[in-house]
Amino acid sequence: MTTTIPMPQLGETITEGTLLRWAKQVGDAISQGEVVLEISTDKVDTEVPSPVSGVMLEILVEEGETVEVGTDLCVVGDSEAQVPEEAPAPRVVSEPVEKTPAAEVPPQESPAAPAPESSQGTRGRSKRLSPVVRRLVRRHGLDIEMIAGTGQGGRVTRRDVEAYLGTVPRPSAPAPAPRPAVVSRPAVEPATPPPAPAPVPAVAPAAEERTDLSRLRVRIGENMIRSRRTAAHVWSAMEVDYEPVAEVRASHKERFKRDHGFSLTYLPFVCRAAIDALRAYPVVNSSFYLEERKAEYHDRVHLGIAVDLDQQGLVVVTIRDAEDLRLAGLARHIRQLAAAARNRQLGPDQMTGSTFTITNPGPFGSYMSAPIINVPNVAILSTDTVAKRPVVVTTSDGRDALAIRHTGFLGFSWDHRAFDGSTAVLFLQRVKHNLETWDWEQELK
Repeated sequence: MTTTIPMPQLGETITEGTLLRWAKQVGDAISQGEVVLEISTDKVDTEVPSPVSGVMLEILVEEGETVEVGTDLCVVGDSEAQVPEEAPAPRVVSEPVEKTPAAEVPPQESPAAPAPESSQGTRGRSKRLSPVVRRLVRRHGLDIEMIAGTGQGGRVTRRDVEAYLGTVPRPSAPAPAPRPAVVSRPAVEPATPPPAPAPVPAVAPAAEERTDLSRLRVRIGENMIRSRRTAAHVWSAMEVDYEPVAEVRASHKERFKRDHGFSLTYLPFVCRAAIDALRAYPVVNSSFYLEERKAEYHDRVHLGIAVDLDQQGLVVVTIRDAEDLRLAGLARHIRQLAAAARNRQLGPDQMTGSTFTITNPGPFGSYMSAPIINVPNVAILSTDTVAKRPVVVTTSDGRDALAIRHTGFLGFSWDHRAFDGSTAVLFLQRVKHNLETWDWEQELK
């Protein structure tokens, strides 16, 4: 009995993955739940466990290849299954050579010539190709028998095809026609030759460093470009008076840190205020699919929080059912998920499925930010630096006065395909109102 392990579906928007590493090789024993391979998607790197115990019989996709969800990756058999023996791959040269006519072959060399591979062997070799390799072969009209395979059992990999394409001879450009010789008349030398110019000192070229991009950096780049091409980005901003929040933080900071083991930042307050605004304006908590002519309104708030990985990249972690959490619970979830992200301990469920995203560049000193939407979300909120600034306030007797208050800006990028400016501004006003007027003391009891 055998079991085929396919490329798993790791999120509703994930369609393919890249095989990073095989933890097991052909012939290795495998226990149920034991990791057999590691894959990378545009959202997360994850390990794939075996659903059964047995022996690795066949590896169908090589490391480094990208395949679609559902593609067969390997075959695992029970402990009594025999690993199939594959015939060694035929020796193939990478460049086409001229064949010697049969009549000119010396008699003594005929017995040593290798026998041609049978059509059945050819078909068997083609069956072992991954979908990526098949597409490359069809696209370039290649003969698979002309490509030397370096994979398991002589299997042809994507790198083999790309290397072969680099060896295919291309027609060389015609040599330029020789220019006619020009005979110049000898110049009359002056009596006294002019002094030679002073040599110009050579300038050393500036030092440069080129390096390969990390998988995370590539995924971030691809996702950002896709988002900009997909969503109709519009940006709005609003100033918030954080003085009530700052007073509560100051009065509770020592007790909160003693009880929970970490400091209370402004971010949980913004999250709590935004969740309420999302319930009031559900279109902001939706997903938009123009090609399918539909919008999906989410009845739960799965809050995405952007986490910086020590300047090595940015990921979005997901707090599921965030509307069920109060201030302290939101603060605890944010801290735990951020720590797990930086330690590379997150699972796919913790990095997918967000319905609305908040990014927090404020601790780095930002004044205003216009973040890129995390599609298929239709909006993203940015919390920028909260600082003491002079503002105009109205006194109890109705007069204007200058005061020093904790203020900051909320930046809001939204998808104009999903809703319009009136909704965007009303949503921001709701968040601002919540931050400035709620009884935050009650939230911390």
